[in-house]
Amino acid sequence: MTQRVDLATVMDRLAIDEVVTGYAVAVDDGDWAAYRSLFAPGGRADYTSAGGIEGPAGEVAEWLAETMKLFPVRQHLIVNRLVRLENRVGWPADLAEVRADFVNPMRLDTGGAESGAGTGAAATAPNFTAAGRYTFALARTAHDGWRLTRVTVHEKWRHLSP
Repeated sequence: MTQRVDLATVMDRLAIDEVVTGYAVAVDDGDWAAYRSLFAPGGRADYTSAGGIEGPAGEVAEWLAETMKLFPVRQHLIVNRLVRLENRVGWPADLAEVRADFVNPMRLDTGGAESGAGTGAAATAPNFTAAGRYTFALARTAHDGWRLTRVTVHEKWRHLSP
């Protein structure tokens, strides 16, 4: 490979990483417009392994907006990212797959005061943690750069603690 191809690959990997990080931030912040914008037209998400739904990104965003009301405090960590770019005849292509582990600690809403960190009832709200692996499929789009075509959650474990 030439240095130009290597640089393009590095730039693609950085752009893909930005999309994956943007996904975690959008879910944690409840920014469903940002969540939708990360998907290519026709993009889908599958949360069935975590007891959720599978469908078009817009429908899944609506479901997440309702479901995440149960968890007013979220901190979504996506780690161990394995990025694979599809290469054709030695040139980087326009498709990618990312497999990445996640740990997602959340504070359950107890119906009382804000369930953030601190003292009192908020500090005693139960914590819910889920963990597993994501598979992100991405495609380079003509106008928006890399976008998600599919997100699949593979939940491996969950824990509720007082």
